[in-house]
Amino acid sequence: MFIKHKIYNENNGPKWNYQDPSQLLSPPSKFRPVSGELVSAMALRTVTRKLGSKLLSRFSPASLLHSHATSFGFKEVREDEKSRMVGDVFSNVASNYDLMNDVMSAGLHRLWKDRLVSKLNPFPGMKHLDVAGGTGDVAFRILDSINSIRRRAMQDVLEDDLQEETKVYVSDINPNMLNVGKKRALERGLGEDKSLLWVEGDAEALNFGDNTMDGYTIAFGIRNVTHIEKVLSEAYRVLKHGGRFLCLELSHVDVPVFKQFYDYYSFSIIPALGELVAGDRESYQYLVESIRRFPSQETFASMIADAGFQKVEYENLVGGVVAIHSGLKI
Repeated sequence: MFIKHKIYNENNGPKWNYQDPSQLLSPPSKFRPVSGELVSAMALRTVTRKLGSKLLSRFSPASLLHSHATSFGFKEVREDEKSRMVGDVFSNVASNYDLMNDVMSAGLHRLWKDRLVSKLNPFPGMKHLDVAGGTGDVAFRILDSINSIRRRAMQDVLEDDLQEETKVYVSDINPNMLNVGKKRALERGLGEDKSLLWVEGDAEALNFGDNTMDGYTIAFGIRNVTHIEKVLSEAYRVLKHGGRFLCLELSHVDVPVFKQFYDYYSFSIIPALGELVAGDRESYQYLVESIRRFPSQETFASMIADAGFQKVEYENLVGGVVAIHSGLKI
């Protein structure tokens, strides 16, 4: 299941090799009289160099990230439009969100989230922020893990103290998603749990103080934001020194044969399932398009490092269908 595990180090990270188009065509070694045909060839070479330079700037990683920041799936939109359009998508899918996750992933999303929480290593008394976690899937797992530790190792008196200290905040920009999460919490007997708090908020401008969180998770949410860099910067800001950032996100398949099947499944099957199960084809068409527009594992890892995180690494699951990215604030 775990196909690839790659580490990005700030001092010894992947090397990007972008060749200047002007180096692709060698200029004449010295000036000399030339024929008319050679002049035409040289003129064409100059045009080619200029065109190559324009193409290079257009398709450089920075420009691709900018394009992603103003994209809605494969459509280019204004930044102020994207938040509204993404909000509409999640308002539409909120009531069927967990069911569709089960259908689309054949239940594998549950194992992926388990893996995410196991990397977090939750502990009693921690302050944790789960962003874009409206339905509570990740937060419930974190609390289950903490309660399991408490039952095994803590005395009754200490348990009560830690119950008050432990805080797991679920932050989501969409109130409909939060309502689904609150309803699920009630069904799980967590409606009165003081350690579980629900907050409507923007991942790009969190309503939490600096250095206040022991952990930060975001699962299947960061590709939907307008500015990935702002989200990463906010994550770094709110984490304490020693705090861990973890991101679970649909990513890019790195196995050629599997990639062909995955592309067919994504573009032909998932939208059809969305229409059949949730009565909403367009939202799930956006889903698969947004995955393709999201940066590659290597590029996203470099963005996490650029935000200030250290010991950045990622782990591919199911050949890169999803990846778990991790970084520490030191």
